[in-house]
Amino acid sequence: MSAPVADMIAFRPVEPHDLPRLAGWIAQPHWQDWWGEPESEIGHIREMIEGRDDTCSPFLITLDGEPAGYIQVWRVGPHQIPEWTAASPWLLEVPAEAVGVDLSLADAQRLSQGIGSAALRRFADSLVAQGHETILIDPDPTNARAVGAYRKAGFRPVPDLEGRTPGVLIMQFQQDSDLT
Repeated sequence: MSAPVADMIAFRPVEPHDLPRLAGWIAQPHWQDWWGEPESEIGHIREMIEGRDDTCSPFLITLDGEPAGYIQVWRVGPHQIPEWTAASPWLLEVPAEAVGVDLSLADAQRLSQGIGSAALRRFADSLVAQGHETILIDPDPTNARAVGAYRKAGFRPVPDLEGRTPGVLIMQFQQDSDLT
């Protein structure tokens, strides 16, 4: 790869024919540590692409035109309901117009190469360009690799929310942050 990684990254909406590929990715150990069961996750993604869940939008991350990972954006407002806030009370403490982002790279051998950080930064910048002002990500604070990558992409912990929901570190995108 001679071009900078960020220049090789793009996004495309997930399509029905992508579901078997995603199921394979989600079944891998580096996904299973942090995501749900593959069948359940694929069911959620299927609902999104078939229009039954319009609170989230799923995308494939491509690297030099080849699928390299998954990223989704979800609207906070529709999740500010008892069903969600019982386990995630922080949802009630952020603006309803905020959006959240989740992602993972397809293959473990691509971790720690700057690809995830570059993809997340590019995706967050595109969300800002679409008018989103509050962009959040909620990793498990023990997932040091993810927290470091998200920090590198410009996300910073929200001090008022730190430690208030066990197993969750709420981070917000700061567009003026350097990629360091």
